Amino acid sequence: MFSNLRYKVVALLAALLLWGVSHTTSSIERGFDIPVLPEHVPDELVVTDRSSDAVNVRVRGTRAALQRLTVAELEYSVDLTGARAGTTKHEVDLSGLDLPRGAQIVSRSPASLDFTLERRSTRAVKVRADIDGDPAPGFTLGEVVIEPARLRISGARSEVLRLSEVLTETIDVTGASAPLEKTVRVMPGGLHVWLDGDEGVSVRIEIAAEPEPPPAAKPKRKGKT
Repeated sequence: MFSNLRYKVVALLAALLLWGVSHTTSSIERGFDIPVLPEHVPDELVVTDRSSDAVNVRVRGTRAALQRLTVAELEYSVDLTGARAGTTKHEVDLSGLDLPRGAQIVSRSPASLDFTLERRSTRAVKVRADIDGDPAPGFTLGEVVIEPARLRISGARSEVLRLSEVLTETIDVTGASAPLEKTVRVMPGGLHVWLDGDEGVSVRIEIAAEPEPPPAAKPKRKGKT
């Protein structure tokens, strides 16, 4: 009886070993998206559009190999050195992708990527405070002073030329009964526009008491006839 039990234990261990080996060495497939990263964009150009933000990749390999694959660390870089304004096409080449031993790429989509580039432009624009809310009863908004009053923006030429001003983040004056002074960020206001330099400005908002209405005029007395 003891001998039979020993044989059963050995058989069970052998079966588990074979299952583990087959489970580790069998090939499986896994699909995931790799973010697209344009690099070396010429200084005078801005990328305004791309046909896809990611490349979908299917990889085949052993379970052990795919478990060693850290997808979050992968990215697909596209070298745009020498690109010109307009649309440029690049074939997707994943040969340089760093994969664990025992894993290989079996498909990718899309097969090519299109990038639209536009000439870069710079200009100085007015800064306007975005003010929300109403002061306390009996008070009113006064002068708004912004320092600096103008900032330089850069970006895609078509967007930069459309902007005549940029807004600050919203400043809430609800219930205010005294002047406010805050340092706030500025919003460029375009998809492909950014600020040249600091993003903060100082805003001073005067809050003044409303003037009292003049006293009502007394009615004139009629003279005697």
